[in-house]
Amino acid sequence: MEKKTVYIIITIMALAIASAAPMESLAQLKIAKLKYNGGGDWYANKTALPNLIEFCNRELGMDLYPEEDNVEVGSPDLFAYPYVYMTGHGNVVFSPEEALNLRNYLIGGGFLHVDDNYGLDKFVRLELKKVFPELELVEIPFDHPIYHQKFGFPSGLPKIHEHDGKPPQGFGLFYEGRLVLFYSYECDLGNGWEDQRTYNDPEAKRQEALKMGANILSYCFTSN
Repeated sequence: MEKKTVYIIITIMALAIASAAPMESLAQLKIAKLKYNGGGDWYANKTALPNLIEFCNRELGMDLYPEEDNVEVGSPDLFAYPYVYMTGHGNVVFSPEEALNLRNYLIGGGFLHVDDNYGLDKFVRLELKKVFPELELVEIPFDHPIYHQKFGFPSGLPKIHEHDGKPPQGFGLFYEGRLVLFYSYECDLGNGWEDQRTYNDPEAKRQEALKMGANILSYCFTSN
């Protein structure tokens, strides 16, 4: 068996164990931001994940590492993270090898949260078809558990920033019945997680965004 294949099997097993563990045992687990090609600003929302991590550690009793890592779509390191966050405003391009790596990661127990930072939608939908050509993004019903973890969102995603003025929508990709990808659209959760001075959002809006983000992480760690 090739060394790379052995590594992938080991990392998938470790990910499955971590995903099934109680929250209190997730000591210094790391999450990551997805680095992709195409010219889009994958690095956007620099203070978002650290703030979300701090909120989850405080409100949910998690023990996440205080800073996120950056991980490339095609890297074997992708398999080390149970939750990966993807954002940006512009173009996204996955090579065939990157699409396959991302597919294997998601099938193997990983979870991707795609957060439209305004302008990402038309690009990311095309690239996700490379990853799962057989699947369609479907809108997540409001009674889905992702909206009902510690914090209740009976009407789905909160509206943080206006964008096109459309209602926020949460979409998902389900593989063999498991939600492997959650896509927050027309919502801007990541901007809501940023430091308050970045966008001068009302604190109530920031709290809505952080609570919904905490629900996503909670769902990822306890339901996948």
